[in-house]
Amino acid sequence: MEPFARTINAAKKYVVSSTLNRVDWNAELVRGDLGKAVQELKREPGKGLCTAGVKLPMALAELGLIDEYEFVVQPRLAGHGPTLFAGLSKLIDLRLVSRLEFGSGAVAMRYEPRR
Repeated sequence: MEPFARTINAAKKYVVSSTLNRVDWNAELVRGDLGKAVQELKREPGKGLCTAGVKLPMALAELGLIDEYEFVVQPRLAGHGPTLFAGLSKLIDLRLVSRLEFGSGAVAMRYEPRR
């Protein structure tokens, strides 16, 4: 966990919000037109952008702004909580790019949208 913690602490973060006035933890507040803001961020040099949660990935998928999807399936069934991409307005066909199995039983799968 320590290498992950060091990496996430050092990483530049962007918070999308219409209600917050300020953010901390090496973060920048993103307001206004989400599509334009993300397109501008994608043009900046670097290794790409990552997102998590439920609402933001859904909004980005609807805008066609996700270049790669990475899902990590954990070997545990919860039976509750939000559903990722519930209510997506259109189908998005994906192509498997890579798959990695961990000793814990978790599986990470990387996909690209078929265009």
